[in-house]
Amino acid sequence: MSPSEENPAIPAIEHALRYWTQEELADRVGRQARTVRRWISGESSPPSYIAETIRRELARDERPRQPDFTFIDLFAGIGGIRRGFEEMNGRCVFTSEWDSHAVKTYKANYPDADDIAGDITQIAPSDVGPHDLLLAGFPCQPFSLAGVSKKNSLGRAHGFLDKTQGTLFFNIVNILKEHRPKAFLLENVKNLRSHDQGRTFEVIMGSLRELGYQVHSQLIDATPWVPQRRERIYLAGFRQPVDLDLQQLTKPARQPVLGDILHCAEENAEEPYTFAMNGVTVVNPRYTLSDHLWRYLQDYAAKHRAKGNGFGCSVFGPEDVTRTLSARYHKDGSEILIAQGRGKNPRRLTPRECARLMGFDATGAQPMKIPVSDTQAYRQFGNSVAVPVVRAIAKVMVPRILCPEKYPPREVNESQTKLSLGNAAA
Repeated sequence: MSPSEENPAIPAIEHALRYWTQEELADRVGRQARTVRRWISGESSPPSYIAETIRRELARDERPRQPDFTFIDLFAGIGGIRRGFEEMNGRCVFTSEWDSHAVKTYKANYPDADDIAGDITQIAPSDVGPHDLLLAGFPCQPFSLAGVSKKNSLGRAHGFLDKTQGTLFFNIVNILKEHRPKAFLLENVKNLRSHDQGRTFEVIMGSLRELGYQVHSQLIDATPWVPQRRERIYLAGFRQPVDLDLQQLTKPARQPVLGDILHCAEENAEEPYTFAMNGVTVVNPRYTLSDHLWRYLQDYAAKHRAKGNGFGCSVFGPEDVTRTLSARYHKDGSEILIAQGRGKNPRRLTPRECARLMGFDATGAQPMKIPVSDTQAYRQFGNSVAVPVVRAIAKVMVPRILCPEKYPPREVNESQTKLSLGNAAA
């Protein structure tokens, strides 16, 4: 379904789908679910008066107006973490993202996010405002020992918090100190644990504990949710200790495969990614590797194999699970190439397929808007989280945020220690 200035029902439907399923929307407007599906797919056009019906129904619905909790979205990217928690009836009250291209995509998909803060280092914690939950996919940086060395020379005590000064993580720490939210969820790359010989992770965990939070850390592979091997570290913190096991997230009954997210002949064409030809939808040839690039990648891989290195371009079929989609995918697509049959060069994923691979385009939901160039889209999806993983985490975190007393901790161990603020360094 394409946005239209002439038909107000189209943006109204897109907005309503942020709160209702297709079936709920059909019930609200008095139509059959298959009619609503045709509106969404663009097979038919909704009557313009549906916009007013939706407006009235949204006004009656308590969910959009009265969220169960509020959250802030830091280092927000294109809003992957936000999506999982907003679906749990949370309301985003502050967003920070410095990249202008990511902001464009974020605003296109979250129309209410009209005031996105830029550089978080230029924002005072008091300007962020109160919230129940802090969300952040923060960059990985080494921590300087300069501040610690100075305190040592002065004979003053120091703690983990002193080591975070001058880093982007320090801004997260300051906001947590200022507002004391009930919980937080931080996401980072797999190598965070080994970064700077483990010192980075030690400082992060120590800093969060010094703030008085119980912290659960878990390396989670997205493979059960999306057809991609994508390992990320998640840190879930709670001001009031709770029983939580991030290894026990609810997983789909069926393992997704690459064919689930690839374009198919029966779907509606979406230029410039696909177009209609002889009654079927085909992928734009621009995504097929040229003879020169395909030969170069094969020769480069062979050279590295001869040296015993692990580099190689990877070609996948519909029954496969891919390697990790990275931010460099726009360069040559070598980590995930799609087989196109004998005698034909493989192709890159299209940005729409990347959106599906990262779990943004859930079945039955409004497809994600991609208002940027292919290069920027590849970077954005490569830097994002796998949305279904965050959704699964949100489903176990939110009940513990709302009613922590129902989930008392079974035991307290070294990795889940809550230290009082009185233990923090002066």
